[in-house]
Order: sequence, then structure tokens, then C-alpha cells
Amino acid sequence: MPDRYDVLVVGAGPAGLAAAHTAAAHGARVGLLDAQPRPGGQVWRHDVRRQAPRAARDSTEKLHGVDVLASHSVVAVESSALRVEALQGSQSIAYGSLILATGARELLLPFPGWTLPGVTGAGGLQALTKQGWPVAGKRVVVAGSGPLLLAAADTLRKHGANVLGIFEQAPAATVHAFARQLRHWPARAVQAAGLRLRLAGVPYRFGSFVRHAHGEDAVQRVDIESPGGVQTLECDLLAVGYGLVPNTELAQMLGCAMDYLGPHPHVSVDRLLRTSVEGVYAVGEAGGIGGLAVARLEGAMAGHVATGHSVAAHALLPQRDRERRFGALLSRHFALDARLRSLADNDTVICRCEDVTLSELDGFTDARAAKLATRCGMGACQGRICGTALAELGRFPRNGARPPIFPARLATLAGLTTLPSDDAYRGS
Repeated sequence: MPDRYDVLVVGAGPAGLAAAHTAAAHGARVGLLDAQPRPGGQVWRHDVRRQAPRAARDSTEKLHGVDVLASHSVVAVESSALRVEALQGSQSIAYGSLILATGARELLLPFPGWTLPGVTGAGGLQALTKQGWPVAGKRVVVAGSGPLLLAAADTLRKHGANVLGIFEQAPAATVHAFARQLRHWPARAVQAAGLRLRLAGVPYRFGSFVRHAHGEDAVQRVDIESPGGVQTLECDLLAVGYGLVPNTELAQMLGCAMDYLGPHPHVSVDRLLRTSVEGVYAVGEAGGIGGLAVARLEGAMAGHVATGHSVAAHALLPQRDRERRFGALLSRHFALDARLRSLADNDTVICRCEDVTLSELDGFTDARAAKLATRCGMGACQGRICGTALAELGRFPRNGARPPIFPARLATLAGLTTLPSDDAYRGS
């Protein structure tokens, strides 16, 4: 593995694969980093029981001239380089241009019982199922918001789960209005129709959300609030996801400017996906949730621009802008009900890593003070779950990152050439 690449891409999902392929096609020496053992990301995650999607196979087969650095986690930022850790150890990888295709994670909101075994994110259970987690014969409730619920339910059903219902928090009128807009995106309309057809017989309820999960050693039943009142369902698994949140930790550590249009920032980029840091680009979900089509288009655009072929990137702008409008449509129609932010009570655990309850966070005005006093956000996820949830609840802004980005070995940390001062991550 070279110590320096002309173009280094972080994230081997659809956006990263497109960026790496495009840059390599222009003759650049390209490195493609990902923490997972194989390319594909969350969208094209390998399904151990089914063949990978054709688009994923085509993308990975086209990676000629690209060094795929699988199972490599970015730990910290160095001067025009990234410190990465792999099973064999760590090293610093320098770059001429850096493309951030870091994707997104699920938004999980706390409610009583959400830490019970058997309660997962909707996308989380979908990913586990693809990797062989046994769900055949299990009674599953899928809840939350957005089209991901349908995709998750479809995967679960294909693997033999008994999906008891899909409970969408957005009201029926809003979802139907969104569906009518799909005529402007025919491919999306066909995809949605296919999902609904395959999920025929599965109740799809609107204006409904999980209030409480009950059980002893694992989830056994859930309370669903709906327009007709509260109903209780017995189940074996509960999958709840409230959309996606951009992964911006690496971008923030690099010093990239952020857009704070809501509780969860995304990387600020110009029309050609350039960030505020010279030579650094952000594509796909990192620049705002947009979906698969946006990820692939922006990945290709960044691959062109990073190798000095801006004209080719400009040619993709109309198509990219059109797909970005679809992302904005999703955001408007699946905006979260305010009641979801008040489900957690004083005894609800917020930080699952450190067992910190909501009441223990009372009186703190910022995340750093709360972390120092309660250890909230100091676990393995480094605040990705609790910090994001608290930002959504309006408690603390999610506005900083500090190394290591992911848990790392002491030997890796000892190899860092620089360590930022404490002032660099005040408020994180």
C-alpha cells in the first residue's frame, strides 16, 4: 500500500465507489478506504443469502487501478494525511485530494424500553438480517419514518420474518401527498410500487409511533400510539428508525465548514462539491441526505473535479440537482412529529454505553459539561447515538469531534504526529 495517493476516498458505499472509479479512469492513483471488510456500504451491503445487487457488482468490478483498503478505520487527521488503523497496525496515508463519502447513520430516538434486547434500528435490523441474523418465524414490528421502513420490512419478509405492521409517524395526508409527487420521478414511483406489492398483506399505518417497549430479558410487546388510540402488539423484535443523519465527524476534524439548518449538521459544499478546506470534497449523504442516485452522481462529479476535469462534472449538475430536489421532498413530507421528542421519561437511559438517564443530564447547558460529569457520550459509539438523539431533543448541539474518531488501540494513538489542544474540541 502506497503512503500517498493522488486521490484518497473515505467510504466505499455508492458515492465512494463512483468517486474512486471516476478518478482512476482519469489515470489518478486512487485509494479507497472503508471500515467494512468489503465495498458496498449500507445500501449495497452484502447479503449472505442472496446475490449482491447488480449495481453493486458492476461498481466493484470496475475498480481497476484502485487500491481498496478494506477494514481500515480512520482514527485521526494529520497534515495532508489520515491516520488509519487496520488489523495489521496503523499508518499515515497522505493524499493530494481527499473525497469524503462517509455516508449516514440512523437517527434513533429514546423511548421507555428502547434499550431492551430485540430493539434495533430499522436499517440496523435490515443490515443484521442481510448478514445472517436469524429472523425466520420471528414476529417483527417496524416503526419510525421514511421509505427506509418499507425497504427494511421487505428484506425482513424475504428472510422469513412475520412483519406484523409498518408504523409510519407521518400523517396519512402527508404521505399521500408525497406519493403523488412521485410522478415526477418515475423510477422512484416504480420502486415504491414494487415494495408495496411485495408487502401486500402487511398493515401500513400512518400517524403512528411506538410509545413504549415492554419485556423482561428481551422485548415482548410494544405500545403503538395511533390516531385511533393506543394498541399493544406482542412481538419478538422491534425495528425503529427515524431517518438518517450525515456522518460528519471526519469533515469536522478536518476543519470543513458545516451547514446547521437543523439539529444535525451536514458538510457545506459549493456546486462542485468542494468544501471550505482546499483539496477536500464531500459527496452523498455527508453533504445532506439525498439517497442512492445523489450519492452516485456526486461521487462521479467529485472524481472528475479532484482530477482536474471540471467540465465533465458540470455536465452532471442538472441531473444531480433534480435528484437533490427529491431529497428535499422527503425531508419536508417526513418531518418528525413533535411528540416523538417527549417520549423519554426521567428514567429512560439516553447513553446506552454508559447507562446515563435523561434526568442525570438535567442542569447541563452543553454536551462537554455533561460528558465530564456523567460520561455521557464517552462509550464505544463516541456519542453517535446519544449525542445525535440529544441534539434532536433540543438538549445539546452536535457541533464537534475529537480524535480518535473510532475506538483505537493505544499503539495507534501513540503513532499520532500531532494531538490537538483541548480548545480544539470544546463543545464536542
